[in-house]
Amino acid sequence: MKFVVSSTELLGHLQAISRVISSKNTLPILDNFLFNISGNDLEITASDLESTLITRMHLDNITGSGTVALPARILLDTLKEFSEQPLTFDINPDPLAVVINSENGRFSIVGQNGIDFPVLPVIKKEKRFGFNLPAELLLAGITRTLFATADDELRPVMGGILVEASTTKLTFVASDAHKLVRYQRSDAKADDNASFILPKKPASLLKNILPREDGVVSVEFDDRNAFFTLSDYKVVCRLVEGNYPNYNSVIPKNNPRKVRIDRLEFYNILRRVSVFSNQASNLVKLQFTPNQITVSAQDVDFSISAYERHKCLYEGDDMEIGFKSVFLLEILSNIASQDVVIELADPTRAGLFLPSETANEDEDLLMLLMPMMINA
Repeated sequence: MKFVVSSTELLGHLQAISRVISSKNTLPILDNFLFNISGNDLEITASDLESTLITRMHLDNITGSGTVALPARILLDTLKEFSEQPLTFDINPDPLAVVINSENGRFSIVGQNGIDFPVLPVIKKEKRFGFNLPAELLLAGITRTLFATADDELRPVMGGILVEASTTKLTFVASDAHKLVRYQRSDAKADDNASFILPKKPASLLKNILPREDGVVSVEFDDRNAFFTLSDYKVVCRLVEGNYPNYNSVIPKNNPRKVRIDRLEFYNILRRVSVFSNQASNLVKLQFTPNQITVSAQDVDFSISAYERHKCLYEGDDMEIGFKSVFLLEILSNIASQDVVIELADPTRAGLFLPSETANEDEDLLMLLMPMMINA
């Protein structure tokens, strides 16, 4: 087998799929890339058993066909040091000896038999469900929600993103029981209602790959696995098993108190004031009076405190509520609008954070944060 490929193009594809390779693989074969040569296509696969990334390159200069597994670390470290130039891979399938010829050098490595690489799962026909959506929409859904997923081994369903497809809209939900994000798009829909929980790692892999895409992504899944097919890449992952909690039940419906404030100003105030909060609790207090917000924090143990006032649009009774500053900063940094609207009921119920305007009229973003108890 023999093929010629651009060094920088190959490196770009390998770097994109190398993120799936785990440093603690249980199978030595998973420390390799699987090269599959067929016709004029070079297909390269990386996997950690739970998630698999596949990329495809169309090459003009290919001789022979077959598979070989090549060590990922050696390939990546070598390709990083090449300037843009054609590389010739000459693979002898019997002893699995691989020679890489560059313009001025020759590099020899030993591959492994590609047959030892794990076989891709198959979507069960009787449980198959699929839909298509634009790459930018899938990227937006993952980007808006990924930060809110939990790291909780006892509740694995909270460690993923719930993707709900319906005949009217597509919904992405993530929560760690403290904060919750719901992102809906009415410009994407399916033929029927179905849902799955996308684990955090493949979601991160998709977030890295999707900016390179501008076409349509095909999503297929059953009760165990999901396939995301892009123009040059395919992501295959094992889904999180279990039922996602009823997130709609925790979103408060009647919130008479509404605040509108400049998001960036509010963010910067929180950054300054939260320095003075207790390191264990990160509690900041928000006090609302007509058209004014006061952000305050204190650490009694070190006798430090701070407060800062800022104008806002608020009409209603005076109110004080506490939030964990780290979570509040995360939420504000993941809202894109100039102003943020805060909807509140009382100090014991969750606060809703909404963008004041959206660039796309088909999108609906809601972020929820549970309050903290304010000690009298």
